[in-house]
Amino acid sequence: QVQLVESGGGLVQPGGSLTLSCVLSGGTFSTYGMAWFRQAPGKDREYVASVSWSSDYTNYAESVKGRFTISRDNTENMVNLQMHNLEPEDTAIYYCNAEFHGVPSPSGPGRDWGQGTQVTVSS
Repeated sequence: QVQLVESGGGLVQPGGSLTLSCVLSGGTFSTYGMAWFRQAPGKDREYVASVSWSSDYTNYAESVKGRFTISRDNTENMVNLQMHNLEPEDTAIYYCNAEFHGVPSPSGPGRDWGQGTQVTVSS
């Protein structure tokens, strides 16, 4: 059973930037495709972005394209989400997600989840 621990959340003003990180332990990181999902208050959890084990494939929700960048460092067992030009609508709990020998997708998240980190965009 892998463990995923997110960090980097916080309060940021509209137009600001934030970088989230997620570290995987208890498994071989390079065998997992990774993703970020988010859940805003009163809404369902939604897909944000994903990256393959080798970083040769990335995918983004339309709502974050051009503003967010997902990346991974297989030497640090870490996946990051750089978020720029943040909007109040980006306010949510952001969850790290992992899929063994696959890539999480909008309709098919991986089995393993982190506890989440809160991102609040407000002036």
